[in-house]
Order: sequence, then C-alpha cells, then structure tokens
Amino acid sequence: MHHIIRKKYLFYAFALCLTYVLSSCESKTTTSSSTSSVAKLTAFSFNAQDSMPGLAQAVFTIEERIDTGLVYNKDSILYGTSLKKVVPKFTFQVAVGSARLQTPDTTILLTGYDSIDFSRLPIFLTLRSTDGTTTKVYEIRPAVHQADPDLYQWTRIQEAIYPTDESEQRVVELNGLFVMIANNGFQNKIYTSADGATWSTLGSPVGLPASCHVRQIISDGTRLYYADNGTIYTSSDAVTWTQTTASYPVKTMLMYWNNHVWALVENNGWELATYDNTTAQLTLSGLKPDSRFPVSDFAAIAFQSASQRARAMIIGGFAEDGTSLNTRWNIEYSAHPYPNGTYRMEEYSIDRPHFTTLTGVSVIWYNDQLMLFGGVDKDMQYFGRDILISTDEGMNWTKADTAKNQLPEAYQARQKQTAIVRGSYIYLFGGQDRTNTYSDVYRGKLNSIDWDN
Repeated sequence: MHHIIRKKYLFYAFALCLTYVLSSCESKTTTSSSTSSVAKLTAFSFNAQDSMPGLAQAVFTIEERIDTGLVYNKDSILYGTSLKKVVPKFTFQVAVGSARLQTPDTTILLTGYDSIDFSRLPIFLTLRSTDGTTTKVYEIRPAVHQADPDLYQWTRIQEAIYPTDESEQRVVELNGLFVMIANNGFQNKIYTSADGATWSTLGSPVGLPASCHVRQIISDGTRLYYADNGTIYTSSDAVTWTQTTASYPVKTMLMYWNNHVWALVENNGWELATYDNTTAQLTLSGLKPDSRFPVSDFAAIAFQSASQRARAMIIGGFAEDGTSLNTRWNIEYSAHPYPNGTYRMEEYSIDRPHFTTLTGVSVIWYNDQLMLFGGVDKDMQYFGRDILISTDEGMNWTKADTAKNQLPEAYQARQKQTAIVRGSYIYLFGGQDRTNTYSDVYRGKLNSIDWDN
C-alpha cells in the first residue's frame, strides 16, 4: 500500500528511517537499507474526507522539468472545497532520504499523518536521494474552482439596438449572424450583429409585406421564412425576399425542426406540414391538432429528448378565436417504423391544467432543461423577472432558484422578447411591456456549462 505522509515539526535523526516511511509500494528499490541517487515523485493525491466530497477524485499531473517540476490538477476541485486541512499522499520512484515541504508560513519535514494547509501558494516539495547526491524540487499547485458551478451570470451587453418606438421585433440566426427584424406597423427594419453587442443597420427589406408580423419569421440557419395569406416568403440575406403561392393555405410558420421547416396549414382543420424550399412544396405530416393550437404569440423549441429522439414543443399563444392558451403541444419523432419514420403529437396541459395561460413567452433548451422567459397571462399580467424551468422535458415547471439564476434588476418584466442559445451563452433580445418597447440585449451563462469536470 502507499504510505500516507503527514507533517511533523521534529526532525528524525536517521534519514534511513525517514526513507522507509516515504517509500512507495511501487518503489523499485530492494530493501530499505539500499541507497540510491534517484529523487523523483511519481504520484500525488489527496486523501478522501467526508466533509469534502470529491477531494480524493482530484487527478494530479506531474510535469518533470529541468529545474523545478510542477504538480497540478487539470480539472479544478469542486467550488467551495477547503484545502486548509488536507492529508496528502506522495509516491516516489524509489525511497528518498528526505522530503521537505515549504509553505508560505513554514517548512515541514514530512514524517507523519497530520493534515497540511494547501490553501496558500506557492508550495514546494524538496526531495533528496538516499545517497545525498541528488536533490529535486517540485511546485505543488492545486486548483479549486473559484466560481459557483450552479450560478448563472447575466450582463447587459447592449442597451438599445435602435431608438425606442412601438415596434415588434424578432431575432433569428442567419449565416452566423444575429438578425433583428423590427416592424412598427408600416415598415420593416433590419439590424445585424456578429456578437449581440455591436449592431449594424441594413435598412428595409425588399419584398416582405410592410405589415409583416415579424415574430412569425423563422430561420433554418441559412434562409428565413414567413407566411401571410397563403403566400410563403423566403430570403437568404434578410434583405431580398421572394414569394411563392403555397399549395395549402398557410396560417403561420412554426419552427425549424428535425431538418424540416414546419408550418401550420388548413386542411379540413389544422394540420402540420413541412415545407421544401427547393420544390416550393408543402408536405402534410398527418399531425392534426384541435382548435386549441396556437396561431400567434406562441413559443417553439426543438431539442433532443433523454431517449435521444427529436422533440419539439409549442407553448402557449393565442388560438384563432383569440383565446389565450395554456397548451404545451409536444411533438416527437421516431425513426421506426422504417423507411419514413413516425411523428406523434400530444398536448400536456390536458393532464396538467394548472399550467397557466401565457402568451409572448420565449423558451430555450439549455443545460439539459427547458427555460422559459417573460410572457403575460390571459389578464395581461406580466410574469415578472422569474425564469421558469422544466427538468422533465416540459411536463412540469417550477421557478428557477433566484439565488442562482435571476435576471439583473435593470431587466424589466416583459413579453415578446427573443431567446437564443449560441454556444455556452443565452441571449435575450428586446421585447415590450405596457408602455415600452426594448431593443436591449442581455447575455447569460451557467458557470459550469463548459467546465471539464
């Protein structure tokens, strides 16, 4: 077994005794009485402690250098772990004559089993071979995460993309850019950004209706889509739009999901259909929701379920008769049976009617959960700055822990904002409340979303 070393402030008289205490069970020496010119550390770790879970799982790398070697952990130890009193384990290639640990406060001859303070750096380990001819120094540099892994960091990165007015906006991603399309009732304006902070104006689009309901524009990443009065409008640059007469009356574009552009069409009632821009044809899916399916101010999100199936959810919004909905339409795709696969749809709020009516919300898939922002209920009461989360793929929702995930105080409660996930970050764009239209941009990130451990 490896011999655990502790500090002690008395020096033993015999180096031979110390050599035996510090020797590893993997040592290549034959007996404790043999001598060697080798002074080399081969392993370092911390002993397990109940009060500090994960401490023993820290993996340390030993980097040999010409002068001072380096001992470090590539993946930081859990946030909040104290290193003030920890028991280290040292393993050497062969038994050493002495091992001395130098901290900012003291110098310790390692001979026993007491804990050592590793919280203050630098710390150096000096080894001396049993024959006294070789000395090797290692710097021990343990790393503990300095940020709470469960904390979300939110900042405002743009105060206003354009001057305040009463416009409605929609932000989509197109060819690697954020594109905001705003409509004030009689004209459209386009703004673009690579990072969400710095924006350029592209002016007004050509070929898009002046009274466009911009929140119904969707993107497949390389092309934009909009439907109005049975006509489908498309654009590859947000500026120039072409139009095609749809083969079925299109009520609205829904989302881009499972490699298809989806629309809501009329075919003896509502039916979901996919649109092929190359052929300009709609293909009916066989999914026929009832009249409680939204036609405006809904939120749509596509994600991959825990069962690794393509899933989408369409939340809230207004029905065609103006009813504010509490619906959560779940759509799932299964690759079986072959060759065409199978789509199925169900409405969660039938079994869970306590989910409130809501319109003008935005929803994202982030950190393996759904997150919902903003919106109003049927009485036009705003939901405040609280963020709703669902860890079971939309069946149940709770408020996020405000101690860990809360929007800044400057963020006003609103609806009709846009939420987009890009890489490790969440972006919130604009929106409106009873008196103001916002064109600000907030960016958020979970501290641990891209940590290695």
